[in-house]
Amino acid sequence: MARAFLFVLDSFGIGGARDADRYGDLGADTLGHIAEYCAGGAADRKGLREGPLKLPNMSALGLLHAAKLSTGAFPAGMPVPEKLYGLYGAASEVSRGKDTPSGHWEIAGVPVTFNWGYFPTEGDAFSPELVAAICREAEVPGILGNCHASGTEIIAQWGEEHIRTGKPICYTSSDSVFQIAAHETHFGLERLLKLCETVRTLLDPLNIGRVIARPFIGESASTFERTGNRRDFSVLPPEPTLLDRLVEAGRSVHAVGKIGDIFAHQGVSRIIKANGNMALMDATLSVIDEAQDGDLVFTNFVDFDMLYGHRRDVPGYAAALEAFDARLGEVSRKLGPGDLLILTADHGCDPTWRGTDHTRERVPVLAFGQGLGSRTIGIRGTYADIGETIAAHLGIPAGRHGRSFL
Repeated sequence: MARAFLFVLDSFGIGGARDADRYGDLGADTLGHIAEYCAGGAADRKGLREGPLKLPNMSALGLLHAAKLSTGAFPAGMPVPEKLYGLYGAASEVSRGKDTPSGHWEIAGVPVTFNWGYFPTEGDAFSPELVAAICREAEVPGILGNCHASGTEIIAQWGEEHIRTGKPICYTSSDSVFQIAAHETHFGLERLLKLCETVRTLLDPLNIGRVIARPFIGESASTFERTGNRRDFSVLPPEPTLLDRLVEAGRSVHAVGKIGDIFAHQGVSRIIKANGNMALMDATLSVIDEAQDGDLVFTNFVDFDMLYGHRRDVPGYAAALEAFDARLGEVSRKLGPGDLLILTADHGCDPTWRGTDHTRERVPVLAFGQGLGSRTIGIRGTYADIGETIAAHLGIPAGRHGRSFL
């Protein structure tokens, strides 16, 4: 028996989605546009990074070739390696959303074939009836925000009034999500989590995918800062995922980062929390040392999306990619005979695109292991092929929605 390691670079799309026009994202390309900006000097930031995008390890695993499969062209300014060391391809999403749960569930073998509920983009996001129910059930004096917003901007706008009044800051985005920001000490972290549980129950009839707790600290708009105590309250996947199937088969699933929340803590043997990509990598390296034969280590690297994609920060996104790439050698040295590592993403979040929301894109699929060889796996018709590849590798029965590329 061997082990499997699944790394999701949250929002690291590679363009080319066949249905991007349906989402208003025709031409969006997270990797391609970051590389283009870097090559043109538009992603230089003093003290952070400069020059063309440098991802030698992922390039050697076939990242640039996967991007060419998806869009027809190599990313600008990035040297194409002469030799590759893994299986490489791109995957199209069949789920109806371009959100975190849809992407992760499909990666784990369960595409989302139903329609999520969403909140209005004009006027108040939340109805008077819903607001009244939240205030009554959660015993809060009212809410602030009640709109589509960027998380950091709405905290700066409403944070001081939140501290004065005790009213939580409630907002949404183009995703199926209800987000609640509250101060960790003035409002209380446990109280915020309890509020989210209450709202989760109230939103179930509306089929809203997630309620997200967004705790922050600081005493003024200039000092407010979100903390690492975010918590996602998700609905359950519509059928057993790869994670459930592995646990049922007696294997252990080590969920690093926000994976446990995304799967509503179903099919998870162990939860390992960490805040920030480098801390997530440190935690993952420790878990690799501890994982046994037949185990899955599943990590979400959230900074790409949360800190850089949504904030449309091209230099920051590029620097985060380069920092992640530089540490892949540490991962490689810990892989044993028979181990399989897959790098992928759950959607796009092109930092050069209009607005601040996710973008509909294909994602890279890069697989590496001792003796695995190098070849293209082409463009996969669903992210579910990733989960079914891991199922085949770990020797459990195949699921219904994908096909292994091994």
